[in-house]
Amino acid sequence: MQFGREEKVPTSKLLAVQYAILAIFVLLALGLWRLQVMGGDRYESLAEKNRIRTIPILAPRGKILDREGRIIVDNYPSFSALLLREQPRELEPKIPKIAAGLNISADEIHQLLRRYAGRPKYEPLVIKQDITPDELAFIEANKSEIPELETIMVHRRLYPKDGFAAHLIGYVGEVSEDDLNRPQFELYSQGDIVGKSGVEQQYNDILIGKDGERRALVDSHGKEVGRLSKTPAEPGKPLKLTIDLDLQIAAEEALEGHNGAMIAMDPRTGDILALVSRPTFDPNHFAVRISRDEWNKLITDPAKPLLNKAIQAQLAPGSVFKIIMSVAGWEEGIAQNLNVHCNGGATFYGRRFGCWVKGGHGSVDLTKAIYQSCDVFFYTLAERLGIGRIAKYATALGLGQKTGVDLPQEASGVMPSEEWKIRNFKQKWFAGETISVGIGQGAVATTPMQLMRAIAAISMDGQMVVPHVVNPTDMPKGYVGVNQRPEVKNVSIDSTGWNVITDAMGRVLLPEGTAPSAHVPGVDIAGKTGSAQVVSLDTRAKHGNNDSFAQNGWFVGFTPRRNPEIIVAVLFEGGEHGRLAARLATQVIKAYAEKQRRIGVKSASAMKDSKEVDVSALWNRRDEHDDKDAPPDGIQGGRFRVAIPAKPSPSKIPAYMASHIEVR
Repeated sequence: MQFGREEKVPTSKLLAVQYAILAIFVLLALGLWRLQVMGGDRYESLAEKNRIRTIPILAPRGKILDREGRIIVDNYPSFSALLLREQPRELEPKIPKIAAGLNISADEIHQLLRRYAGRPKYEPLVIKQDITPDELAFIEANKSEIPELETIMVHRRLYPKDGFAAHLIGYVGEVSEDDLNRPQFELYSQGDIVGKSGVEQQYNDILIGKDGERRALVDSHGKEVGRLSKTPAEPGKPLKLTIDLDLQIAAEEALEGHNGAMIAMDPRTGDILALVSRPTFDPNHFAVRISRDEWNKLITDPAKPLLNKAIQAQLAPGSVFKIIMSVAGWEEGIAQNLNVHCNGGATFYGRRFGCWVKGGHGSVDLTKAIYQSCDVFFYTLAERLGIGRIAKYATALGLGQKTGVDLPQEASGVMPSEEWKIRNFKQKWFAGETISVGIGQGAVATTPMQLMRAIAAISMDGQMVVPHVVNPTDMPKGYVGVNQRPEVKNVSIDSTGWNVITDAMGRVLLPEGTAPSAHVPGVDIAGKTGSAQVVSLDTRAKHGNNDSFAQNGWFVGFTPRRNPEIIVAVLFEGGEHGRLAARLATQVIKAYAEKQRRIGVKSASAMKDSKEVDVSALWNRRDEHDDKDAPPDGIQGGRFRVAIPAKPSPSKIPAYMASHIEVR
């Protein structure tokens, strides 16, 4: 019997199989090594996040205060609903119930999930902000059934009502994708709330706090079963402004119902005491999230309510510019002896230029030209100065450049010159254009802030300060962004000319001036009115003198007439004549004067309740003082008086809050 021959497997095939098995084991070993060694920390962290949930604790922004420490902007507690996505399969069937309980549509939730699909699942999403008590109760009542819903307390901004100081303060909003691409936002994340305009934007780094967090232990279904740790949030620092709430209220009330801008400043320091722009907007609409319809309404409104006209409106300054012309004419030795006869107009370079007084002003010197605002005088002065010298002095006084005020998006204005026209239009400057510039028309364009600063410098004998809404000395401790007072420049002004010009401005509000109706008895106010065309008179006549083409009214005034304590600039859009703008400005000046009188009365009363204290011992320790040859402040002959303060009255809501602040 013959048996079949047993077949042998070739050695090459055995080797191939062995190498294949070896390769598989090597790959498995490499994969295991990559998972456990190279990626061990990462996967351990992910596993930990599946077990430990982190809920942010949002920091409240710092309060914004006026110069006396009174609250302008505060915060109020609010709750937002968070959606946890750690178990997406379990979340999907619960969406209809979540939508019904939070009074939103299921489509909104799905859109939110799709929008943030690329974000890590352990990051909670804000599904609804500023939820109602009923919605909060729904979340708490369904904790066990819908653990994917969580709440977070948010300190939202509480702004004054009705747009009070809105352009000064600004508003906050969620940082946008465009913002995140800018260097100043590199440390922020999507969803963070930051300042978007005004002080809120300018000093965001001070006002914004540092968020904390709460870590909780959760089970496999996402239910919280224990709390591990809590890192409290660090609130933002409070910010004291130079604004005086009493004057801000006076300015707001003065400009109510009118479009334009008003600024009050201490010309000695540059402290902005009040700043108003009209029309305004309500920043409280931005405190949660402004709707698309509301936003579109704001940005398409032809009145431009979001425009801060105090620093962004660039308009012809009209006759207020004549004060700058007066300084230029005096410094160049022309205005002192200039005397013209005004019969209602004059001809220059073959064209007649009219004066605003049809019958003319008769014989006019510099003083009369200022308080009666004679156009013919300043046409003549402009012709003799030429655009080069006019531009020289206007530029030295800050026109055509930013003032440096600590508010965002300030405009630079325009001060024309021969070089300016060639650079921007590739055209030659014509001598006839200089005539219009002489009365603040033509290509001249200034912001109210620029014009106020220039006139303030003239009133202060050439001392030109940088306007600011936050004094560097009032910065929170440890802040290094600003560590010195803004720079003060000096423009040379002849003392005789300074006296002549400011005295003439003091007559503007007297019976012979252009704004006698703005006179305030007992208050020494000097100023200059102005009106500026927005279109030519011929164009306006073609449109039937439509109100939309009415001239802008200007006024810049201060008290006292030399080295003043306060200066106020007003732009009254469509106000036609500067005397109307002057009436608005003097309301604020009057409020300032009355407040100073009240302070003086209180000081006198306090001194009556003072008592004399023997400080000879203090004087004997004078070696502790830097100046050993002079007694400490207030000490004369070893004795001085100190006021004993009265017992403070019970706290209550200040009067300004009752009328302007919405208490929630």
